[in-house]
Amino acid sequence: MAKARKSNYVNTLKTLKSVTLLEDKAKLAGPSQVEVTGEIYEAGKIIIAVGASTRPLPISGADSVRWLNNITALQLQKLPASMLIIGGGPQGLEFAQMFAHFGSKVTVLEAMPQILPRQEPEIAAELQRCLEEEGISIHTAVRVERMAERNGKKVVAFHGGASAREVECDEVLLAAGIKSNTADLGLDKAGVKVDKNGFIQVSQYYQTDNRDIFAAGDCIGKMPLETVAAKEGALATENAFTVPVRTINYDNVPSAMFTNPQVASVGLTEEEEMKRFNTCLCRTIYMNVVPKALAVNETRGAFKMVVHPRNYKVLGVHIVAPFAADLIHEATIAVKHGLTIDDIIDTVHVFPTFSEGIKRVAQAFTRDVSKMSCCVE
Repeated sequence: MAKARKSNYVNTLKTLKSVTLLEDKAKLAGPSQVEVTGEIYEAGKIIIAVGASTRPLPISGADSVRWLNNITALQLQKLPASMLIIGGGPQGLEFAQMFAHFGSKVTVLEAMPQILPRQEPEIAAELQRCLEEEGISIHTAVRVERMAERNGKKVVAFHGGASAREVECDEVLLAAGIKSNTADLGLDKAGVKVDKNGFIQVSQYYQTDNRDIFAAGDCIGKMPLETVAAKEGALATENAFTVPVRTINYDNVPSAMFTNPQVASVGLTEEEEMKRFNTCLCRTIYMNVVPKALAVNETRGAFKMVVHPRNYKVLGVHIVAPFAADLIHEATIAVKHGLTIDDIIDTVHVFPTFSEGIKRVAQAFTRDVSKMSCCVE
């Protein structure tokens, strides 16, 4: 799929008469110069979009163990009987469930106290319950100490609390973060600065410290999503050739992960609202109060809504549910356009649908939704 997508992009570029495509490694040679295979190209404006890749972890023995990333895991020719995944974020959990469904025995290690560390605790806990019901072993608040190979198996040692454990497995997948692909790019020669993790530092308009060089996508470390990278790239290009005024309000950008049930979010979390307002007005409901979920016997999941403590505008919505990636768009419109809980309650929703969950969680601010019959306003 990745090869087909790249081929489509390349073929599209080749059809553009104003574009000359050079397929080789490039690096900056000066403030307005790009070097490709020894040849120097002068440019009035430069856009950097080199992406990111799996970040190696400082684990003893990791250099001597053949571990997988999100690319090589999809290139396996044989299904591993067992797999250990380091990282309980979206990518790690998607791979965990996928390989578990294929038949692998899967163990997930997460350094933080919960899986999906940036997600609402209720949403993360509900997903963890679902994954563990499928046989996936999840360990949180652990520290991986070392990796090794022994008798044809990979061995990972880790600490959790006061206990130490070893897990023997056929494959190890690293999914604990990304690094910007900026090494050997010559950024220093062009006056482009990076942060401590190697991500390119940009203004809100994607402009680097060199006013003629812009950067976008995963290499700037904002939201590592393909759709966001595409939008950033378009805005960076527009800003480069006009007055830089276009940007993204990341509070309005939805994200989703494709486990089953899916997880999707937009806007502020409870913790973020607490930091901004020193208080939080939040409600959480579970799928057993959504009529559609009861009708189809799919009651795994939850909806959480965060609203402004004074004007009741919707600031964030977080969902773990079937089709959460589709449901989040109603919430995105609400967050982006400052709708209130009354705006959502006053909107007639189709019955029975999973999207009624968004209306139900809005209603939860004013009543006990567990005692409501269907279609009550």
